[in-house]
Amino acid sequence: MAVSTTEPAAVAAGTAAPLRAPRLKLPRSPKVLIGLGLLIAFLLLAVIGPLIAPYNPSADLAASGTPQPPSAAHWLGTTQTQQDVLSQLLAGGRSTIVVAFLAGVVATVIAVVVGVTAGYLGGLADDLLSLLANIFLVMPALLLLIVIFGFLPASSDDLLIGAIIALTGWAWGARVLRAQTLSLRNRDFVESARITGESTTRIIGWEIVPNLLPIIASSFLFTVLYGVGTYTAIAYLGLVNIDPHWSWGGMLFWAQSVNAQVNGYWWWYIPPGLAVALLGTALALLNFGIDEFINPRLRSAGLTRRRARQAGIPARFPLGVTPVVRLPAAPTARLTPGAEQVDTR
Repeated sequence: MAVSTTEPAAVAAGTAAPLRAPRLKLPRSPKVLIGLGLLIAFLLLAVIGPLIAPYNPSADLAASGTPQPPSAAHWLGTTQTQQDVLSQLLAGGRSTIVVAFLAGVVATVIAVVVGVTAGYLGGLADDLLSLLANIFLVMPALLLLIVIFGFLPASSDDLLIGAIIALTGWAWGARVLRAQTLSLRNRDFVESARITGESTTRIIGWEIVPNLLPIIASSFLFTVLYGVGTYTAIAYLGLVNIDPHWSWGGMLFWAQSVNAQVNGYWWWYIPPGLAVALLGTALALLNFGIDEFINPRLRSAGLTRRRARQAGIPARFPLGVTPVVRLPAAPTARLTPGAEQVDTR
């Protein structure tokens, strides 16, 4: 009499090939690579820019005169008082980047606290916090900043300027985080934490916020981009200390004060304007790359041509159709040939 027996699945699985730990797949989109490279270059400029400036950016090399075009002595030309434009550009990058990133950090913290709290608690707390966010959303930010800076001394430092800009830039992120928290607060893992008696603070900090990190990162980059544009605008309007507290917006302020655009002094206003544009482009590209990484319907846009071809995505697809990449299922462990069936008599 033949009896067929099968070894336990645990033994069979143990004889199979060992499972590999999942690896973190970073996006390879050209947007991310270009944006990250530009951002690293600007961060290095903020650190070493004032140290490698060839001249004192506030030093008047002549009492008066006509701005000089680029030359061997002054690579980006001079101002009407013969101040070196390259030195002002290198020194002004630190102030612009510090204010923008400080505004991004403060605004993101406020957005996380207000948005996640409103979405998780609901009820009256949600109504009041949403009302506060809506007020800041409809309020004209630049006009509010003009009024605020009108009461502040012109010698305000970068920390105060960044904190004030952050007060007008957190509402959009709070609304997005609130909407995402509403979809997370009834998930199984949140319900399990609530049933086991976890406090509200711990559930928000350890269960909900970690699942919102990609959206928080995107909100942070958007707010930094807002900080760059806003700080450049208020410096261009002369609302902050311009000299000797150099910034790219301050350079544009002095350039327009002598009508550099009309008189053809292009070397005075194009370099700071181009620097602001490139920094904003770097932040925007990173933001788009993160959106492609976290949004399944945009994830195919971050693939290289080779990977897209392997996934079966055509080079061109009909308008209005969004390609979605579906990764193949992981192969299941199989029994070894010797463990499939054993005949005993």
